[in-house]
Amino acid sequence: MPVRCPLCRATGDPTDVRGADGRGYHLCSACRLIFADPRHHLPAGEEKARYANHRNSAGNRGYVGFLNRVLLPTLPYLDKSMRGLDYGCGPGPTLSRLVRRRGIACDDYDPLFERRPLRPPYDFIFSTECFEHFRSPDRDIRRICGLLRPGGVLAVMTERWTTIERFAEWHYTRDPTHVSFYHDRTFDYLGQRHGLEPLWRDEDRVAVFRKMRKRPSRPGGGEGAVKRGDPRAEMTRKARLCRQITTK
Repeated sequence: MPVRCPLCRATGDPTDVRGADGRGYHLCSACRLIFADPRHHLPAGEEKARYANHRNSAGNRGYVGFLNRVLLPTLPYLDKSMRGLDYGCGPGPTLSRLVRRRGIACDDYDPLFERRPLRPPYDFIFSTECFEHFRSPDRDIRRICGLLRPGGVLAVMTERWTTIERFAEWHYTRDPTHVSFYHDRTFDYLGQRHGLEPLWRDEDRVAVFRKMRKRPSRPGGGEGAVKRGDPRAEMTRKARLCRQITTK
């Protein structure tokens, strides 16, 4: 039976794959998203209860170190005149506190725990360990991009899958609240779909984008591309240095 991809909306006969948890998944041949069959989605109440058990805080050094994997590469693109958002902050907002310690304003929002009034448009948005929970990723990612001003920065952290063989043994599928899994090619699709210029991407988990003010007229062109002599080239260089620091 044809299945519609919840991200790119392609309809067809996707490849069926299995995760380490034994659940059934579908692989979209168009955007390379792997998504759980809706029959395996947890009831909303049970899903929220699992999130509530997370014990993350700014006092947890291990968790702060984990968040630095996305924070450090993003900082070169931020300044104290900006106002941002931690989208999907969970029951214990932490990343926003780390940002505010650097003198940069940052709001918290979570669809389940922190339903405070949003104040868009934002100059930057962090979404850490959030994309994998999206049951309707096209809708949710469109919403996030809609909260970001043109020229704003989007920093995403979600572990990416690499091969079908590794997916079958991948620890990331063992969490029953994880239902959407992204490939490098999926992130390429997101960039094209939402007009996001890639600024930085690590080997497995973090990607930083800039929302372009104007869609490029051809691949590699347009207003969002970094050109020689552009101050953003120096910012990109600093981000690469951050990557070297965080991977040592």
